[in-house]
Amino acid sequence: MSRRIIALAAAFAAAGTLAACGTMGQGGAAATATLAPTGAISPNPTMGKVTFTPIANGVRVSGDVRGLPPGTEHGFHIHEKGDCGDNGNASGGHFNPAGGTHGKFAAPGSHAGELPSLVADAGGVAKFSVEVHALSLTEGAANNVVGRAVVVHRDRDDFTTQPAGNSGPRIACGVITRG
Repeated sequence: MSRRIIALAAAFAAAGTLAACGTMGQGGAAATATLAPTGAISPNPTMGKVTFTPIANGVRVSGDVRGLPPGTEHGFHIHEKGDCGDNGNASGGHFNPAGGTHGKFAAPGSHAGELPSLVADAGGVAKFSVEVHALSLTEGAANNVVGRAVVVHRDRDDFTTQPAGNSGPRIACGVITRG
């Protein structure tokens, strides 16, 4: 009986290894960021969760942000450093491994860290799901976002002002981690 249990355990372990390998070619395991309010404005109920899932040619970024003023638009970016200190300012500038200019999400030559603006519904919630081909979850890749920060800004992004779109203070921030 104990040999049978050992054999079953080995079979389950092998199956788990194969399942994990199935995502390795697409950048490895998923990553998440839990958004917490910064002290940039008061009161500030902004919070949320962002999930980064590997896809064949990039990363799917999805989640929701709550506590936004109803009907407002907000700049939403990946920043270069995984540090949300100093009201989110310790996260540095927009993630920009290719040295692009600030612009609209997916526009040629724009920062890799550009994400579509968040638009809050009547309840102050912004839900999103977007494929981002300029990002990766692959360890060692120049465009890997694990260990960086995702930031929600108070204002809408104008998509032209350099280097960050004039989107105002950082009202929520979360570090992107595996798992």
